[in-house]
Amino acid sequence: MLQSTKKLVSTVSRFSVPAAVAGAFVLGASLFVGHGTVNAASPLSDNSVSALTALDHAMETVAARVTPAVVNVSVTSKVTSDVPTGNQMQNLPPGFQQFFGPMFQQPQQPEYEHGVGSGIIISPDGYIVTNNHVVNGATDIKVTLHDRRILNAKVVGVDTLNDLAVLKVDAKNLPTVAWGDSTRLEPGQTVLAFGSPFGYFQFSVTRGIVSAVHRRNPYSDDPRKPGNYIQTDAAINPGNSGGPLVDARGELVGINTFIISSGGSFAGAGFAIPSQIVKASADQIIQHGKVEHGYLGISINDVTPANAHFFDLQNASGAIVAQVTPDSPASRAGLLTGDVITGINGQQVSSGNDLQVAVSEMAPGTKASLEIVRNGKPETFDLTVGSYHGGNEVASSDNGDNAEGGKLGLAVSNLTPQARQQDNIPDHLHGVVVQNVRPASPADEAGIQPGDVIVELNRRQVESASQFASAVRQNKSGQDLLMLVWSKGNASYRTLRPGLNNQNG
Repeated sequence: MLQSTKKLVSTVSRFSVPAAVAGAFVLGASLFVGHGTVNAASPLSDNSVSALTALDHAMETVAARVTPAVVNVSVTSKVTSDVPTGNQMQNLPPGFQQFFGPMFQQPQQPEYEHGVGSGIIISPDGYIVTNNHVVNGATDIKVTLHDRRILNAKVVGVDTLNDLAVLKVDAKNLPTVAWGDSTRLEPGQTVLAFGSPFGYFQFSVTRGIVSAVHRRNPYSDDPRKPGNYIQTDAAINPGNSGGPLVDARGELVGINTFIISSGGSFAGAGFAIPSQIVKASADQIIQHGKVEHGYLGISINDVTPANAHFFDLQNASGAIVAQVTPDSPASRAGLLTGDVITGINGQQVSSGNDLQVAVSEMAPGTKASLEIVRNGKPETFDLTVGSYHGGNEVASSDNGDNAEGGKLGLAVSNLTPQARQQDNIPDHLHGVVVQNVRPASPADEAGIQPGDVIVELNRRQVESASQFASAVRQNKSGQDLLMLVWSKGNASYRTLRPGLNNQNG
């Protein structure tokens, strides 16, 4: 049994109540409510609770329809112990070897760890969708069906960008769930989450609502990941990863993937990958064994009320091009830093996230038409979508517009060969390098860090530290500053508001 499961069971046992004591509690409650009598309250009439019972019956119907298609995924993976071996012992500093007894001088032995997740059957012939992080590194995968059969499963393919995997079991006529349309979800809609919380309580179901849609991934290690998550307050716990999120019709609208919690358990905020993304990835994996994501070769920001006027926009809507990768589909089509993408193939682009999802779902080689606003004037650019291979080859979004009030709180210097070498700044990049950032300053709140390069200020190229400081001083009191900042390979626009008496960059 997993350690987390043991802890859960022990916690439950500690708070269990003997039957006799429980009976006394119930009797005491009845006496108290009846003021000394043992008369129970009369049940409410069917008419007075008809709405509630109708809702219960509807949810029972959905749960009964979906649960047979839910699976428990048990994974075994090989790990390597970090305990020093005999050879490693020789490299320990003098005096440290005494802390490692003879048992550690034996050759290092492989160890195994076990993990548990969930999944959902999407075809009668045994294709199952789960999270990539559930099966990553697995040497053995077993799937438990609702009828308690345990089947061996193999990985057909994975989508690491979206944390998805497709498994296959050797079976036929399996129950499935229908695909739903996640693009139609609205906050407040009822949803059900299925899975095996803590790996122990298999085939559980929880009910909640859609708390929000189009959420970014706060834990993303790569700003190029599309995100677009569904947030829900339906309880999701460790072990629920890979399980389905369904709507009131019992249709699959998402795959549960992570939670935000200070204690590691559900705290009211669970997140699911929308079916719009899941189905596109699953279809490619089943057909080709892999997923090829489209890319444009740009980094992007959201248009916000704080930065819209810098780009001569009437509405705070669209995706700002903050960086164009050389020799990419975007650069070959003629896109420039500062362009604002407002549509793709006739679909409106309201944010950087919209563009990321749209491009990610496109097959490489697809023709795309981009609607652009350049210096306040609309234009159209046609290009061929490229293939994502990692690195910078995909539209990425880095939203940094969160600075307000106070002085800038940063010091800059000219971009020297030494600075380029120290911070791995490419030769083609021009601007000023950030030397220091004062804590709690507008620059700090905007996410600017030492080693970042300020490329533009208020849509104009930054040539030197003195020119940058002069431009800051000339900025009218109380007006925002828009900076194009290069940081660790990606560029993004940041909006800062300097202090009234600021005299330095």
